[in-house]
Amino acid sequence: MKRLAIKDLYKWKENKRHKPLIIKGARQVGKTWLIKEFAKEAYEKSVYINFEEDEMLQNVFLKDFDTKRIITTISLAKDIDIDSETLLIFDEIQAAPRGITSLKYFCENAPEYDIICAGSLLRIAMHNNDSFPVGKVNFIDVSPMNFEEFLLAVAGKKYVDLIKSGDWELIHTIKDKLISWLKTYYVVGGMPEVVDTYCKTNDFSDVRTVQDDILETYSNDFSKHAPINEVPRIRMVWNSILGQLAKENRKFLYGMLKDGGRAKEFELAIEWLIDAGLVSKVNRTKSGEFPLNAYEDFSAFKLYMLDIGLMCAMSKISANVIINGNELFSTFKGALTEQYVYQQLKPSADSIFYWSAENSRGELDFIMQSDNKILPIEVKAEENLKAKSLKFFVDKFKGLHGIRISMADYRRQDWLTNIPLYTLSMHNISEE
Repeated sequence: MKRLAIKDLYKWKENKRHKPLIIKGARQVGKTWLIKEFAKEAYEKSVYINFEEDEMLQNVFLKDFDTKRIITTISLAKDIDIDSETLLIFDEIQAAPRGITSLKYFCENAPEYDIICAGSLLRIAMHNNDSFPVGKVNFIDVSPMNFEEFLLAVAGKKYVDLIKSGDWELIHTIKDKLISWLKTYYVVGGMPEVVDTYCKTNDFSDVRTVQDDILETYSNDFSKHAPINEVPRIRMVWNSILGQLAKENRKFLYGMLKDGGRAKEFELAIEWLIDAGLVSKVNRTKSGEFPLNAYEDFSAFKLYMLDIGLMCAMSKISANVIINGNELFSTFKGALTEQYVYQQLKPSADSIFYWSAENSRGELDFIMQSDNKILPIEVKAEENLKAKSLKFFVDKFKGLHGIRISMADYRRQDWLTNIPLYTLSMHNISEE
């Protein structure tokens, strides 16, 4: 299995002024595997500490923040000589009291040591820590595997290389095969354990079992780690996401949670799910001008899930319906496709919004700011080539080039480029 995020770890290591690194991401997106793989590739020596499991070292930061003492203690406990060439891996760092705070002192007093940290619900733990080392750490976000990573795992490098070559005539000849893999990705998603299960068994029932286990873990986290008075509202928001996205207008409506539901009642629940990495919020922007966040409308937003495969598992839709199609599935297919596109765009975007006109005449699924460009994006689940809202937007904000993402073949016009859904994660759309 290959994770593209390992490139970000190499960039961090090669930066001579790098600081202790915190890997962010939801449970089970493969943070620990990624760090260990990087350690094997990039370092001669590494020390791995899981603070949830290692009771001996769990309180190593409590006495003081003397980095020499801490390094000596770890060296003795792990029976390994630690020097400036050794990578220190602090996993489940939230389980070590004052562990996150200690990173400040490693940054200031012992910058020669390379440290990478990860943990469950780490963003929530950071909010609860009064002495977070602001400005003393670097961050990298790890997401579920995108379609490129999935394709590498299940079909091999040749398909990825072909798509990246831009040989659209040859790509078209294997279009049906790529679409088949894409539909499989809709079902399996990008959670590494789920992808691994599919690769080993090729059995969608095994895939769904693993996905259900992951969803159960997330549900248990609500009760274990969220403020007890927020748990019911967190569950209400979490359980409503499918219904919110299944609407023709996917804007989040508090009224779907309960009659008379209001923002102030549910905003903490939504923020908890965002901090847990389980959902992402995409706010509306009122304009197509730089910078998009200057025109942000905080009162209107959409929520997307962590992973399209988990979304399918929550929906209880069978793999057969998604892969082979069903007329009754047509509406939800649009929601799945939009979820897929967001999941592929998110890692490379500086910011992502959606746009709707003040008079409700037209809406664009995404407006993305990346590489100093603004990209208006319309998503189609099939080969629908109509793009009325996109054309209106491009005409309204002169100088923009529209992007339509659909099942249709690659095509570039003067004002619009159509990008096939199955090439999206391997296509730098900011170059269009």
